[in-house]
Amino acid sequence: MSDFLGLFSDDKSQNSESNQNTETTLNTQNNQNEGTLQLHKEELDINKNSVDAGEVVISKDVVEESKTVDVPVMHEEVVITRTPLNNEQSDSTSISQETIHIPVSQEQVEVNKYTVATEEISASKRKVEETQQVQETLKREEAHVNTTGSVNIVDESGLSDINNS
Repeated sequence: MSDFLGLFSDDKSQNSESNQNTETTLNTQNNQNEGTLQLHKEELDINKNSVDAGEVVISKDVVEESKTVDVPVMHEEVVITRTPLNNEQSDSTSISQETIHIPVSQEQVEVNKYTVATEEISASKRKVEETQQVQETLKREEAHVNTTGSVNIVDESGLSDINNS
């Protein structure tokens, strides 16, 4: 870095040197008896962007299965019993056609299907906050004062010694 006190000399070639890391502003009042030097540093500007990370798809499939159930059913049977009568005389005087009706019933199995809810699946999102470390190299400018001879420097800013910054 160029000599800070060189800013106060009358040699214009030394004042025209530029350093890429230092911006020099000179106030040319009072025949170059004053000067200022701005120091800069880099700081981080961190932005966060939301990006797609993927998606979750929840679907359902229909699965068929065969089920066999034993159902007890009832039916009626007609039992016919014939009994011989030994040729006994009847009270009836005529022979005619006679019919007996005996209703017979049975149970039939009727199968109906219906739908019942067995389970509910819910999906939702939640935000989880975590910390991610970011490492970056930052630059800053420092001022160095070099003196030759017996030069007294007075720091009126109240900051620490300029060479110990």
